[in-house]
This record gives sequence, C-alpha cells and structure tokens, in this order.
Amino acid sequence: MLPWSMTVCRLCFEQATLYMSISQTVAQLKGGSRANSRMASRRALKAVLVDLSGTLHIEDSAVPGAQEALKRLRSAPVTIRFVTNTTKECKRDLLERLKKLEFDIKEDEIFTSLTAARNLLEQKQVRPLLLVEDNALHDFKGIDTNEPNAVVIGLAPDHFNYKTMNKAFQLILDGAPLVAVHKARYYKKKEGLALGPGPFVTGLEYATDTKAIVVGKPERTFFLEALRGTNCAPEEAVMIGDDCRDDVGGAQNAGMLGILVKTGKYREADEGKINPPPYLTCESFPCAVDHILQQLL
Repeated sequence: MLPWSMTVCRLCFEQATLYMSISQTVAQLKGGSRANSRMASRRALKAVLVDLSGTLHIEDSAVPGAQEALKRLRSAPVTIRFVTNTTKECKRDLLERLKKLEFDIKEDEIFTSLTAARNLLEQKQVRPLLLVEDNALHDFKGIDTNEPNAVVIGLAPDHFNYKTMNKAFQLILDGAPLVAVHKARYYKKKEGLALGPGPFVTGLEYATDTKAIVVGKPERTFFLEALRGTNCAPEEAVMIGDDCRDDVGGAQNAGMLGILVKTGKYREADEGKINPPPYLTCESFPCAVDHILQQLL
C-alpha cells in the first residue's frame, strides 16, 4: 500500500489527467472553449511562480515537506520566482524568516507587492502616508513621506485605528491617490483566519467614492513584473498558491496555469469561486511539485 502522502499526490495527477481528457473532448465537440484554447496553445514550461505565506509556510512553521519539494523543483530546468502579497515585513526580514525555516531562497528571487508599490510611488513621484507595519518600512527607505499627497495601505493592524484612517480619508478627499498594496480579504495565522487589508481599503473607497490603485496580486501587471528578466512568457509559466482568487485566478487571467493548494487560507470549495477553475487543485506544495515534474515537463 502506498503511503498516504503519495496516494494524495497520485490522486492529484489523476485529477489533472481527467481534466485534460475532458477538456480535449469538450474542445472537439464544441470547437474549443476559451480555456481549452489556452491549454492547446501552451508552450513548454519555463517558469514556476510560488506563493510564500500559506503555500510554503504559515508564520514560523513550514508546510510539511515543502523544503524537500523545493529542492526537487530546483533540479528541473525551470526558473523559480517567489511572489507574495505579504506586507507585514520587509523583504529582508521575510528572507531571514525563510532561511530559518531552511528554505533555499535568494533575495533576488522574491518579488513582493511592497516592491510593486515602491515602484509605483517612484514613477508617480508622490509622498505617501504609509499605512504598513513598521517592519515593512525598510522597503520604502528613501521615499519622501513629508506632507503626504498619497495614501498607501497594506496590512497594518497596529495602524488601523480611527485617527489614522481618518487622516487617510481626509487626504483622499483632498485628491490624494489611494494605493492598495493588495486587497486580500483575509490571510492565515496559526490561530485561524485574520482580516487582510482588503476590508480597510474597501472602507476608504466607499467613504471617499473613489477606487484604489491595486499593485499586488491578483493584478495582471504584478504577475508580468514578476516574470521580468526570466525570458519567459505567461504561457510558459505556472503559479502555485493557496488563494484561489489572488494567486490562481490572477495568474490564469495573466495567461498562466494556476495550481491551488489546500493549505494556508484555502477553504472548502474555493476552487469553484473563479472561472475558469484552477488547472489543478491538490493537497499541498509537495504534491504540486510532483505534478509539475511528472506531467508538465
């Protein structure tokens, strides 16, 4: 009898095989749907994008088997990028956390929504009110924040109070752009799910009758920026993540394949919340890696 973990991964492979078989049949009967056309036009896999929080780790605990799975993935002829909406800490602190968990990851392989937000601020040449955790401020070092004329909001539990939110509200009413590092509804902590920045961004949008500029996942530009320098097109990439909308839906809208893992913030039936559904849903990152190595290369 196969070990439980191998049995689960085997079920993932069978699900994907069935998915492709059904897709081919439907394409033949109906002349090919949009999703099937995308599958048919795919190129050889060259890049794998991997979410961090909820996919490789949850706070200071690694997802079981994730370190070894990453080592197996590195043996394949693909470029790996780690893409995250994490705004609780700067890239330097995030990398240190990952190293303590014994993940083999380099700083230049990580692309964060904080990086995307900083790039936008530099392009627009604005002075932001930064609603991010103190640990994330390092990624905005050198950005002028005196007399702010823009509002940047990430995950900032220590700053989500009436006084600070009202200051942001007044700035936006006076014409300051609202920049959302991302709009995640919630994220996974050890003790359970917790509110993300999305509800607070939406509150400011509602109060000021404006729309935020979102720079992180699931925005198409975020995924394209993450691929910059890899010499890979979206059709040559796959995304692995625990957030059906932001990770998988965003990646598939950008032209990639999306693999949803049932760790982190995943909840039962999440895969039915996007259209087209995930290319593959499986138990964890190790199962996703096994599928890539055996089915996509």
